Amino acid sequence: MTGTPALHGIKVIDVATLFAGPLAATFLGDFGAEVLKIEHPRGDPSRFHGHAKDGSGLWWKMLARNKKAVTLYLGSPAGQEMFRQLVAGADVVIENFRPGTLERWGLGYDRLSAINPGLVLARVTGFGQFGPYAHRPGFGTLAEAMSGFAHITGQPDGPPTLPPFGLADGIAALATAFAIMVALRARETTGRGQVVDLAIIEPILTLLGAQPTVFDQLGLVQQRTGNRSNNNAPRNTYRTADDRWVAVSTSAQSIAERVMRLVGRPEVIKEPWFGSGVGRAAHADLLDKAVGDWIGARPLAEVIAAFEAAEAAVAPIYDVADVIADPQYQALGSLVTVPDAELGPVLMQNVLFRLSATPGAITSTGPQLGEHNSAVYGRLGIDEARLEALKREGVV
Repeated sequence: MTGTPALHGIKVIDVATLFAGPLAATFLGDFGAEVLKIEHPRGDPSRFHGHAKDGSGLWWKMLARNKKAVTLYLGSPAGQEMFRQLVAGADVVIENFRPGTLERWGLGYDRLSAINPGLVLARVTGFGQFGPYAHRPGFGTLAEAMSGFAHITGQPDGPPTLPPFGLADGIAALATAFAIMVALRARETTGRGQVVDLAIIEPILTLLGAQPTVFDQLGLVQQRTGNRSNNNAPRNTYRTADDRWVAVSTSAQSIAERVMRLVGRPEVIKEPWFGSGVGRAAHADLLDKAVGDWIGARPLAEVIAAFEAAEAAVAPIYDVADVIADPQYQALGSLVTVPDAELGPVLMQNVLFRLSATPGAITSTGPQLGEHNSAVYGRLGIDEARLEALKREGVV
C-alpha cells in the first residue's frame, strides 16, 4: 500500500443482514472505512448460511471481512440507547429492517440525525420505504423475478430461470455503496447527511438495459433466447471436441467478421443482413451451426489458440476450480489468501478494483461472535461487569 486508504476515517455501522446491505459495507471496508458490524446476540444469519467448516460459516468469513463485530439487541431500551451512542460517532449506518422498524424502536432518522446531523442512513429493502409493497418481506430472488430478469433468462421453450446466487443482492450492494459515497460527497458541501432509500428491485432493473424504452416506443417485450442475443450473432456457448464449453461474443462487427473467416465461412460476410447485429441475430441458426460445427471438431486448447490468433472473442466456461487456476486471475490478484484465527489461510475474492495510490486491502476475515464487544463498548464507558450484566439480560 502506497498511501492512506481512500476511505480512512469514515465510520460505518452495519446493522443489516442477508446480503445487499452487509456486502455494501464490505465494499466500503475494503477501501479503508472502519466498519462496525452489529449482530443480534444469537448471531447474524450470514454466519449460518451455506457451507461451514469446523462450525465456522464460510460465507461469513468473506462477507464480514474487514469488520469489527459486536452483539446488540435493538429491540431493548438498553440496546437502543447504546446504539444511539454508537451513532453519535458514525458517518454511515446501513440497515435493512422493514420500513417503520427503526422508527418503532426510537431510532428513525429524525432521532438519529438530531444526535448526528452529518449521518448518512442507507436503508436497503426489497421494495423501498413507500408504495403498496413497502411492507412486504423482500429478497433478491423476488427482485430477479419482478425486474424482468427471470422472464428473459432460460431457453425459449423452458421456464423463467433464476440465478443460483445472489445476483440482485450483489447489484444492489454495489448501488448502495455508490449511493453512500454520493451522499458523503454531498455532505462535504451541505454539512448534513441524508437518507439513502434503495429498493433491491431497482438496480437490477436498470442493468437489464433499454427494455422499458423499447416497449414504450415499439411495444416489444423481450423473450427468452437461451444463450443467444437479440442484438448480435453468433453469440452462444459451444461444446468442444474434448467435451468442454466456450462462449463466443460478436458484439462488434469486426469481431463477427473475424469469427466467420476463422470458421471457414467468409462468404456470409458479404450478405446484406450481416452488416448489423440485429440482421445477424435474425440468421442465428445459420451462424451458430457454422461456429458450432467448427468448434465441435476441435479440442478446447486448439479453439482458444485459434480464436486468439484471429483476434476474435472467446472464453472457456469455467467452474470455480478453473477460476482459481487461471493465469489471468492470478496476474490480476483477483483472489487472495487471508489468515483466519479459526481456519488458518482462507482464499476469497480480492477487492473489486485497483487504485494506483490508495489501493484497498483485506486485513481480516469475518470475526467471531461478539469479538469486539469489550473494545467497542469500553469506549462508551461500559466496563466488563456491566457487559456481563447486559449479556445476562439479552442486550448483548
